Amino acid sequence: MVHRVLFWTGFGVAVRFWQLGLEMRPFFNRGSLWAYPVFAGVGASFGYWLQGVDERQSAILEERKQSILEKRARKAARDAEKAGATA
Repeated sequence: MVHRVLFWTGFGVAVRFWQLGLEMRPFFNRGSLWAYPVFAGVGASFGYWLQGVDERQSAILEERKQSILEKRARKAARDAEKAGATA
C-alpha cells in the first residue's frame, strides 16, 4: 500500500515541476513553495483511493472465483453421478 501512495505523491510533485517548467518559472521560488505539499497531498490521496479500489476489486474477483470453482465442482459431481447411473 505504501508504495502506491509514495508513487502518486512523487507523481504529484513531478506534475508541479512540469507545470513550473512549462511556465518557465523557477522551481524553488519562496512564494510558491506551499504548492509542493498540496500537489504531493493530492497525489497521495489519489494513491490511497486507488489502493482501496484495488483491494475492493481483488475481493470481488476472489469471491467470484470461489463461486465459479464451487459451481464447477457441483457440475463435475452431477456429471460423475450421471455417468455412474448410466454405466
